Amino acid sequence: MSAAQDTLDGGVASRLSTLDRLLPVWIGAAMVLGLLAGRWIPGLDVALESIQLDGISLPIALGLLIMMYPVLAKVRYDRLDTVTGDRRLLVSSLVLNWVLGPALMFALAWLMLPDLPEYRTGLIIVGLARCIAMVVIWNDLACGDREAAAVLVALNSVFQVIAFAGLGWFYLDVLPGWLGLSQDGLDVSPWQIARSVLIFLGIPLVAGYLTRRLGERAKGRQWYESRFLPRIGPWALYGLLFTIVMLFALQGEQITSRPWDVVRIALPLLVYFAVMWAGSFLMGKAVGLGYARATTLAFTAAGNNFELAIAVAVATYGVTSGQALAGVVGPLIEVPVLVGLVYVSLWARRFFPAAGDPEPDDSSTKDAHDSATRTT
Repeated sequence: MSAAQDTLDGGVASRLSTLDRLLPVWIGAAMVLGLLAGRWIPGLDVALESIQLDGISLPIALGLLIMMYPVLAKVRYDRLDTVTGDRRLLVSSLVLNWVLGPALMFALAWLMLPDLPEYRTGLIIVGLARCIAMVVIWNDLACGDREAAAVLVALNSVFQVIAFAGLGWFYLDVLPGWLGLSQDGLDVSPWQIARSVLIFLGIPLVAGYLTRRLGERAKGRQWYESRFLPRIGPWALYGLLFTIVMLFALQGEQITSRPWDVVRIALPLLVYFAVMWAGSFLMGKAVGLGYARATTLAFTAAGNNFELAIAVAVATYGVTSGQALAGVVGPLIEVPVLVGLVYVSLWARRFFPAAGDPEPDDSSTKDAHDSATRTT
């Protein structure tokens, strides 16, 4: 029986911690807790926004850093050359993230929100902000290739700095003009984007790299992967749950006071996540990637950097704008949908041959990985 089938049949699930087995429940509870707190605790949103890091509430920023560090500490950095040499993976990722993803969100926003220009613009901004944060969690839970995820989020980061402002100008001003549609503008500097990337990817990436190098040098790889990683592994999920509570607490009032607007924004997002994930997963299989890298390709293409999208929308249009609300609704939809797609991904693993691209863990560390990070 394959590892995925064993997982689905409950063999692994019976050995997982309560946190791992019931992760979808905890995520749902975190979302509800955050929404209720933001709605019922007077002044909470003001308090959370009073201290910011690069335009993001400091508690949310800390949650993101805590969430990403354990996963990036698990990456085997001496194996990154096996990823950078995989042109099928790199070319597919660039096309999906920087050509098809923004174009699909642009089309969905205009087709489904033709009468709501603020929300439409907000969704287009979301489509331009490619994921560099939470995607490492979804990829890890689905047993994707950690090294490939590290390379692809780094690649997305570079392109985000270079291309975000230009693509914003193209999709909000140039292309609508060509099509005879109403035009908008996006005032964002490359430095603002670079600063966000350096903080939310650079800090945990450097910390993870140094932890592995120093830990292996002092104690050896066997100790590092069998003793140290299982201890820090759960902190990725703690950071995720904390981030979700803080994010939804910050915007709870907006979300709960405008339910119909949330529904209108959610519909194109649902279509976007489903199409991008399924299309990317099938594309990975079609070009000959194994399960681990096809999964990584799918999650890195389907996820979005809502932290950057919200920061840009707030800086350009204001904190109470419809564009900012569209960015806020993003994680409300992305979190449960991509958690569900983790299960779909593990189920689909049976359709891949046993041999293929390297899996993220070899037999010497698989038990530690199962006990620390797998959720199904």
